[in-house]
Amino acid sequence: MKNQFALDVLEGLNATPKTLPSKYFYDKKGDELFQQIMELEEYYLTRCEYEIFQTHKSDLLKVFANSSHKFNLVEFGAGDGYKTKVLLKHFLSEGANFRYVPIDISGNVLRLLEGSLKEEISGLEVQGIKNDYFKALEQLENGGTRNVIFFLGSNIGNFTYERAIAFLSELYASLRKGDLLLIGFDLKKDPQVILDAYDDREGVTKEFNLNLLDRINNELEGSFDRDTFKHCPSYNPLTGTTESFLVSTEEQTIEIMDSAIHFHAWEAIHTETSQKYSLSNISEMASQVGFSVKENFFDQRHYFVDSVWEK
Repeated sequence: MKNQFALDVLEGLNATPKTLPSKYFYDKKGDELFQQIMELEEYYLTRCEYEIFQTHKSDLLKVFANSSHKFNLVEFGAGDGYKTKVLLKHFLSEGANFRYVPIDISGNVLRLLEGSLKEEISGLEVQGIKNDYFKALEQLENGGTRNVIFFLGSNIGNFTYERAIAFLSELYASLRKGDLLLIGFDLKKDPQVILDAYDDREGVTKEFNLNLLDRINNELEGSFDRDTFKHCPSYNPLTGTTESFLVSTEEQTIEIMDSAIHFHAWEAIHTETSQKYSLSNISEMASQVGFSVKENFFDQRHYFVDSVWEK
């Protein structure tokens, strides 16, 4: 067996129903396609959160600073920091006493981010930590400084409800009384708006989904013919669950390394879940874990919310 990718792919495609983990969308081409998705007219999520930060940056600083005391702004999965830089620049211009702590499992991502921050925001105190989220929090020596955790982009929506509660419970246990969590949620809205975000007119999201089959072909000696699979997103307005599938249009057998995977005609592979929430869902989730909702910040259309929770 070559690697974890191979193990996960074969396990998922031999399961009933068939699944592929969404984390494997992101090879080099997948990264490029996702950058294109974020710029699509239909894909509102990134623009909404950017708008929230631009509109509410002063109010957010008041919530975080807690009577001018120092705070650590700790970002889980910081990436390129595109949205967060709006706040970092404003906080520095206002003389806020804070340190920025981006956390990522990729050392390369952190190096690129720290390099761009050095060029764009002089005077910013940065302490990047290469580790998983909870181990990184243990590494953070703060001497009583308030931690403000950022978990942006509705990443929580990629978890099942049970996994989300487990993740948030572990985070709650890692924080001290008075620490804050800013967490992004994609809100329930017109179902067509949601579906369009996962099935755009230009077909970039379709290409992003099908690229997963190309990756299996390239890295695991797969024999997928992408022309025999359809990109199929769905949204359930009752549960708020958006799901993406790749559906086989014919009966076929796919070779992956030394394994044969049989598909019935119209059999689906589940590739992604993205949960949408109501404000009552968000309040119930915070309460179940032990957090109190301190304040909610919305974009103009109320498509998205950054919710601030306090331990």
